[in-house]
Amino acid sequence: MKLMKTLALAACLVLPLAACKKEEAVVAEKAPVPVPTTDDKAAWQAYLSDQVPRHMEGITAQPYVYRVPANPNPDDPEEYNRLLDKAKLDVARGIVKGNILAYAGLDPTKTADLVVAAFEQVPPDTMKGVRVVYIGDAANNGRVKAAVEPAGVDYVFVEAK
Repeated sequence: MKLMKTLALAACLVLPLAACKKEEAVVAEKAPVPVPTTDDKAAWQAYLSDQVPRHMEGITAQPYVYRVPANPNPDDPEEYNRLLDKAKLDVARGIVKGNILAYAGLDPTKTADLVVAAFEQVPPDTMKGVRVVYIGDAANNGRVKAAVEPAGVDYVFVEAK
């Protein structure tokens, strides 16, 4: 009888410990959101909300995300000009280490134009530790890279496909 009690007590102590073994978490990477084929703001918001976090490793601040409209907005004809002014002002004020700037839009050339214009007046090596992500096409990659790298940024090209 004493042996049965001892075995039952041992089982009660061992089973909970065995159940506590943590199984390795299976991390499945979420399928990427497809690049939008229209200038729809909501579609671009979903796409950028998927793409930008993929490049946030080592980033400690909220991202600066610029969705560049492809066509003039009839309801807001100054939309592009305001975005360009904001992009220029943001980098002119100085972006500090640990930040990310992400640029994307339906028209990759127009997006590249905005990035190049925003970085025209940035002094060399003043943005070390800042990541710039251009989501566009390979045809404009070199032009954007040449415009942003003198500032000392960590440049990332993502082909929108």
